[in-house]
Amino acid sequence: MKLIECPRDAMQGLVQFVPTETKVAYLQALLKVGFHTIDFGSFVSPKAIPQLRDTAQVLAQLDLANSVSKLLAIVANMRGATEAAAYHEISYIGFPLSVSETFQRRNTNKSIAEAMQEVARMQELCHQKSKVLVVYLSMGFGNPYNDPWSAATVRSFVEQLQQLGVQIVSLSDTIGVADPGVITELFSYLIPAFPDLEFGAHLHTAPATWQDKVDAAYRAGCQRFDGALRGFGGCPMAKDELVGNMPTENLVAYFENIGLNLGLNKQALEEALARSGTVFL
Repeated sequence: MKLIECPRDAMQGLVQFVPTETKVAYLQALLKVGFHTIDFGSFVSPKAIPQLRDTAQVLAQLDLANSVSKLLAIVANMRGATEAAAYHEISYIGFPLSVSETFQRRNTNKSIAEAMQEVARMQELCHQKSKVLVVYLSMGFGNPYNDPWSAATVRSFVEQLQQLGVQIVSLSDTIGVADPGVITELFSYLIPAFPDLEFGAHLHTAPATWQDKVDAAYRAGCQRFDGALRGFGGCPMAKDELVGNMPTENLVAYFENIGLNLGLNKQALEEALARSGTVFL
């Protein structure tokens, strides 16, 4: 089981700028917990996401020596991917590719066709720089724009990504409305069909529905889950009101309750939970 902690997703929509030293201290606390990956920042236009304009400065101050966690940075274009790939500390580069044409243009100012061309270039860059590209299929379980969506449509996206050499595809419930039945259907459909790909679940959620969503994805074979402590954040590009991230502490409780050993440092987790209150005021 891979748990990906996403402070970047938690912070990106905050209006008040979180000081660089506060970000560093919070990330340092997260690095002690034992998460597989930390989605720590993004290399995007500061006009689009001003909160993360200091990602390079944050990275320069992180002490990674005693952490098992790998770092992931989100990008929106080749310029950002090239910048991220220059840092040896970054293992994963994440790119949001939307199943919805409306959201793709809203999120990265590109058409789906243009974004797929970017994926091809990013995958080649990652191969050259020994990075791994993670493609997030935004609006992976449907969208609020009445754009076409079906399991077959999602499969077509996955087929194209596999042909380009992408190894990790994370299905994103960007607006937090995915029905557990749809989650089960989609993962049950895709995971056996693409045994060489790693599928993840990036599920935004309301407090009352998180467990049914996690249960649906896990029982359908998903072994990679994104979360953010206390469920902070959401996608500011999706709609006017944010739907929170999957609370990481809920993921931990769920998997431990079914008998999985996640190998986390529980004391460090509690300390990170406490520190999160100083970040998300």
